[in-house]
Amino acid sequence: MHLNTLSPVNRRTKATRVGRGWSSGKGKTCGRGTKGQHARNTVKQGFEGGQTPFQRRVPKFGFTSWREKYSAEIGTDKLAKVDAEMIDLDALKAANLIRNHIRFVKIIAAGEVNKTVKISGIKVTQGAKQLITSAGGSVE
Repeated sequence: MHLNTLSPVNRRTKATRVGRGWSSGKGKTCGRGTKGQHARNTVKQGFEGGQTPFQRRVPKFGFTSWREKYSAEIGTDKLAKVDAEMIDLDALKAANLIRNHIRFVKIIAAGEVNKTVKISGIKVTQGAKQLITSAGGSVE
């Protein structure tokens, strides 16, 4: 490394001065050619040459998860309506707490648990788990 080979870190080339005579190579039409939308600087943002632009081709609505259709939440206060000893997906469907097409259920802490329940194969929040175990129930 020598001092004469160093260059400044923030080096920038000067902007080309256009429209300064034909001998500069960027005179008269300033390197844009003759006529047309590119010469006149009138190309719209997103214009794709007559093809339907991307922002018009893509759908204008958000993403909806398929899992949302098949999921449900049940409060701990509704568990008293189930007559089965073991509460699972089928027992909740039999008690008409969830619809038949539901595949994923989560029990949330909402209200009191009045009886001892045994839950199997269903997701349970931390708060709901505390309420169930304090009432003498269990969660598998």
